[in-house]
Amino acid sequence: MTFAATPPPGPRPPQQRSRARRFVPLGIAAWVVLEVWLLIAVGDATNGLTVFVLLVAGVVAGSLVIKRAGRRAWRNLTETLQTAGPTEPPASPRPEANGKGNNTLRMLGGLLLIVPGLLSDVAGLLCLFPPTGKLIQRRAEKLLSGRAGTAPGSFGDAFQQARIHRPDGKIVQGEVIRDDEPPSPPRQDPPLTR
Repeated sequence: MTFAATPPPGPRPPQQRSRARRFVPLGIAAWVVLEVWLLIAVGDATNGLTVFVLLVAGVVAGSLVIKRAGRRAWRNLTETLQTAGPTEPPASPRPEANGKGNNTLRMLGGLLLIVPGLLSDVAGLLCLFPPTGKLIQRRAEKLLSGRAGTAPGSFGDAFQQARIHRPDGKIVQGEVIRDDEPPSPPRQDPPLTR
């Protein structure tokens, strides 16, 4: 007896890879090659000790920046939770209003400083320098808000839907109840026998 698999109904068109999936690995490889080449060039121009000191200084500075940004984020969280009343959920603080924002950019800058390499150090310092940090933040917000509204079902669309506010500005708390799932039957324990 032989069994044969049924052939597919027709030729399946090849799936196209997105540009990001095609070029991001190439960009990362080019970044690594450029970092190594730049470290070798600086080592040839000065000496190996200078390169080592630059790399260690980047790690130390990056870890200090991340530590400060983490403390600031923790302090902001505790202040927000302390000011919220016991019955109302804590309001999300606006970073522009209280001047304590930009922690994400600071942490990204610290992380880029920790990554070994001189280009990543320059990118981290650009994130930490206030004028360029604000420029990067505005550009990222514009890019993310532009993509959030264009693709229904995307992560940005889900993020926008999750931020439902009442007219008075308070966040609506709740859970999703699906109607398409049948209700589970109540659990019945077997009778105990002696």
